[in-house]
Amino acid sequence: MQAVLEARNTLGEGIVWCDRAQALYWTDIHAATLWRHTPSNGETRQWSLPERLASFALCEADGWLLLALASKLAFFRLDDGALHTIREVEPGLPTRCNDGACDRQGRFVFGTLHEPVDGGQKRPIGGFWRLHADLSLERLPLEGVAISNSLAFSPDGGTMYYCDSLTRTIRCCGYGDAPGPSRLFADLRDTVGEPDGSCVDTDGGLWNAQWGLGRVVRYRADGRMDRILPLPSSQPTRPAFGGAALDTLYVTSARDGLDAATLAREPLAGALFAACVDVRGLPEPRFAGVPPAGGTP
Repeated sequence: MQAVLEARNTLGEGIVWCDRAQALYWTDIHAATLWRHTPSNGETRQWSLPERLASFALCEADGWLLLALASKLAFFRLDDGALHTIREVEPGLPTRCNDGACDRQGRFVFGTLHEPVDGGQKRPIGGFWRLHADLSLERLPLEGVAISNSLAFSPDGGTMYYCDSLTRTIRCCGYGDAPGPSRLFADLRDTVGEPDGSCVDTDGGLWNAQWGLGRVVRYRADGRMDRILPLPSSQPTRPAFGGAALDTLYVTSARDGLDAATLAREPLAGALFAACVDVRGLPEPRFAGVPPAGGTP
């Protein structure tokens, strides 16, 4: 994979391709910054946000994003920075929002991440949640999670993929009005890496960024690994298909936690990477909820 933008993100994450704007959006979580990059002309823009942005979704309403900020969900209007809070998430718990993606029905599914107040070991006290188009919020009946990641949906919407990165496994379950029983999908426990963000191609393959291993792996729908794309950065975070034909795989990455010696070996850590692949992605689902008429800048 080649670097297409040396963004030097501390924790680049949450990348999605907007087919209407023909542009990529992603977040640098620790910098509380939303990024946009338009490959056709190289234009890049950033928005500073009032708290860390963990993940987000495109909206059916033009010019709006649905944000999963550290403590809350909010609508964000791109042209003037208007921010409209929907509701807090897990108030009273030492958690923040983390990975998220829209399902094929236009609902936003996301998970949380434990941030121990004493800096100790993360524990699976967070959850997975679903925001409906009427803005009601539902906790999904899945196991507790310490670091939610890998949220993605099969092309027909009938399977949901997710993980707790600390377990070094990816799980899947039948998906609809309620998730079905979960099962092991991919096992990384014999490696030193962790599964991070994922996306799905038109053939049902799951592409997973693997933190600490410097690679993106494609798994067939039956869980078998069938290809590996190495990156010149040990901490890739999330892939997304983009480009007019949805045949370019873009990947965000992170510099977070790397010491000076490692950064010297990995000068492209935190960059945005891309590779042309021989399969195509799916258009990014959009959140079906309706933003308000106004907002608070």
